[in-house]
Amino acid sequence: MSDLFWLSDAQMARLEPYFPKSHGKPRVDDRRVLSGIIFINRNGLRWRDAPAAYGPHKTLYNRWKRWSDKGIFAKMMVGLVAEHGEKKTVMIDATYLKAHRTASSLGGQKGGRGRLIGRTKGGMNTKLHAICDSQGRPLNLFVTAGQVSDYIGARALCDSLPNVDWLLGDRGYDADWFREALQDKGIRACIPGRKQRKAPVKYDKRRYKRRNRIEIMFGRLKDWRRVATRYDRCPKVFLSAIALAAIVIYWL
Repeated sequence: MSDLFWLSDAQMARLEPYFPKSHGKPRVDDRRVLSGIIFINRNGLRWRDAPAAYGPHKTLYNRWKRWSDKGIFAKMMVGLVAEHGEKKTVMIDATYLKAHRTASSLGGQKGGRGRLIGRTKGGMNTKLHAICDSQGRPLNLFVTAGQVSDYIGARALCDSLPNVDWLLGDRGYDADWFREALQDKGIRACIPGRKQRKAPVKYDKRRYKRRNRIEIMFGRLKDWRRVATRYDRCPKVFLSAIALAAIVIYWL
């Protein structure tokens, strides 16, 4: 029992405002079910392998799938992030997440193309694009197929950037349109230029060294087995697993 995860009363108090209303028959113990869902996601277990202390594994799976389809876990992260406003610096980056064969069996269903899984040099992958604050806490997440360029993720996340002074990014985000978009928002780019550029790009090298915090964030998210290895076919459910990991690690 000591190795199991249990949400505290203070953590439940922060999450309860984002729970959907119960209609008809009351839900079973939210703390027990959510703690079991977190335990499964962190350890990468099958639902049927859930410890008996969390109740029937079917109850855990049904709650996880139903709330994921409704975007409840993503809304939790958005609400918790809104309580911590960043005013100085944000960072952008992307990382690959390995797709397990249970998620990447694209030929078996007609809807396989929409799973956001692509073939790269490392095999079948999904790419996670993220924005984090100056402390390395995730603010926004976006998933694409593994072969999709960083520009696509940057374009998707650009509109949701907070009102800050600086954005840090690596050479993968050195594009004139992206720099112009940041300038229109009043954000200064700290992005080194690509080697193919004829004219070198000046950037604050001392400030750029802080970008390692987003790399640390990716590492901590990948400590969760269900994030480091994608088992879920549905990209919305997989994004919920990432959002849940971010909530527990950084926002509770």
